[in-house]
Amino acid sequence: MSNNQVKCKTRVAKHGEVFTHEREVNAMLDLVKHETERIESRFLEPACGSGNFLVEILRRKLEVVKKRYKKSQMDYERNAVIAVSSIYGIDLLEDNVRECRCRLYEVFDEQYSKLFKERCREACRQSVLYILDHNIIQGDALTFKRVDKKNEPIIFSEWSPVNSVMIKRRDYSFEILHNTQFGSDAGLFSDLGEEVFIPDPVKEYPVTHFLRLAEHER
Repeated sequence: MSNNQVKCKTRVAKHGEVFTHEREVNAMLDLVKHETERIESRFLEPACGSGNFLVEILRRKLEVVKKRYKKSQMDYERNAVIAVSSIYGIDLLEDNVRECRCRLYEVFDEQYSKLFKERCREACRQSVLYILDHNIIQGDALTFKRVDKKNEPIIFSEWSPVNSVMIKRRDYSFEILHNTQFGSDAGLFSDLGEEVFIPDPVKEYPVTHFLRLAEHER
């Protein structure tokens, strides 16, 4: 992880872009250590930059996946895919989005390759790349719009495990998710067991094997 806090002064002035040092990233994530080590817990960074926070979160999650499932390739692959699918990011700048996706993929692939070597499956890698393409978005978290696709809303996919190998994908409007969570009394999440309001998805997909997720676009 780079120790540079800025790429250039122009980007700082225009976009307020400043990166967080690895030391501070780890100190902040240690405050929610339990959540960073839950494979399925979801994290969204609305100004993710090149991914300093998200990369460390994924690294922690994958360490848990390795400890629990390294003896079974199928179990490892499924849970690694779930870990990747729990990571979401938004950034204004195209190069940051590309770099964030690349770094997250490299964290996954480095561990995967070390564990399973020539037994690694291209289908698993493609599922991870497909998820990252949908979870790390070039957009503006304040306007809820994509930057790379003018006037299109930011849509995030929820990837929910169904059984030992299947995944259910539902797409949701980021604006509606945000307004539901922060703009009403009935939030999306509850720690107290009370009923919560869950918005309708803008699109649902058939339950799919986790190694065939990329086939949605075919």
